[in-house]
Amino acid sequence: MGTSIGYSEVDATAAPLRVLVTGGASGIGRAIAEAFAEQGDTVHICGTDKHKLQDRLDDDPRLSGSRCDVTDEQQVRDMFSTIVAAWGGLDVLINNAGIAGPTAAIDEVTIDQWNATLAVNVTGTFLCTREAAPLLRRSSGCIINISSVAGRLGYAFRAPYCASKFALAGLTESLARELGPDGVRVNSILPGFVESDRFAATTRARASALGITTEEMATKLLEKTSLRRLVTERDVADMALYLASKPGRNISGQSISVCANVEYL
Repeated sequence: MGTSIGYSEVDATAAPLRVLVTGGASGIGRAIAEAFAEQGDTVHICGTDKHKLQDRLDDDPRLSGSRCDVTDEQQVRDMFSTIVAAWGGLDVLINNAGIAGPTAAIDEVTIDQWNATLAVNVTGTFLCTREAAPLLRRSSGCIINISSVAGRLGYAFRAPYCASKFALAGLTESLARELGPDGVRVNSILPGFVESDRFAATTRARASALGITTEEMATKLLEKTSLRRLVTERDVADMALYLASKPGRNISGQSISVCANVEYL
């Protein structure tokens, strides 16, 4: 019988990766940051809530961090200046920062809600990637965009979010073709229904929009997955580890679902 090999054991002589995880203070971003730190990588996180960010840094001294709104061009530049000053470069960019946006019928969505969702989920990814690209060309690094199963399936009452995640699929494929000749790989991960506070909140909101109970809504959602279960934040983090590892060196331009096979939304 073969012996299981963890991702961090594949190449014990490899230098630690220099990893930036946007939105890394909570949720999926927190799980990803922890996973890379556990295998000895150097990890920087960012977030907009200074108290939440500082609490996270106090809890885990393996991490460094910056208060940064990824929709603010100057704040993004300042964060990358901090990273370059400390590390001299970057190996992995995880574009995780994102918001759920409104859960509402399209004629009830305000322009401010629409703009805010696309600003964080799409423009924030663009701004961070633009700063990271020259660094990743030098390190032959990789970019991992955290998207959603709503980036491959339409999702009623979630039009702004769904539109933003479909945009990431196009951005991922475009960047993979553009940066590939320089050895930079670009992929996105599409989580499904993730056991998290955000899932609980969006389930309540969608239940309200449909006029049913939260429990009924949760049951309906799980019936849409082949495996009839939620995925965990660590499931998503493990895929990020794989895509950034040596075994994932020939995977690029892909949008990979980690979703228990969501069949429809």
